[in-house]
Amino acid sequence: MTDMTQRNRPERPENEGVDPLSAQPRKTNVTKRGGGDPAERGRTTIADGVVEKIAGLAARDVLGVHAMGSGLSRTFGAVRDRVPGGASKSVSRGVKAEVGEVQTALDLEIVVEYGVSIGDVARAVRENVIAAVERMTGLEVVEVNIAVTDVKLPDEEEEEAEPRLQ
Repeated sequence: MTDMTQRNRPERPENEGVDPLSAQPRKTNVTKRGGGDPAERGRTTIADGVVEKIAGLAARDVLGVHAMGSGLSRTFGAVRDRVPGGASKSVSRGVKAEVGEVQTALDLEIVVEYGVSIGDVARAVRENVIAAVERMTGLEVVEVNIAVTDVKLPDEEEEEAEPRLQ
């Protein structure tokens, strides 16, 4: 060998990578299990109802929101709540979600309390719902449409008092 050839060779011990009994290159049995990041080995789907519940709870947390849903759905819900063995109050009442693989869109029906700024309440509901849904699901909320279906007047009889989470 020339001096030039020896200089270009990487330095390594003579027996590295060689089976000492046969003087053949060693075969390594390295088994690579799976592939890539474990978090990306599969798919997570989130049901519409899950997003609806998250959005319903987040909307009810906003001051100025008296109830959720249209008058008809609230009436049926109130009757259902009074029947023994009936379903408990639906946190998703007044919320409709369309969930895709990475995005969701929401439609909410709310009843506001008399005297509050409807624009401010709608803005606060939108911000709270977007923050909660994106934080909990990782989905991008592309739109939150809000329909104010009623105003709760101070002298109106309570047909259903929805407790606000504190």
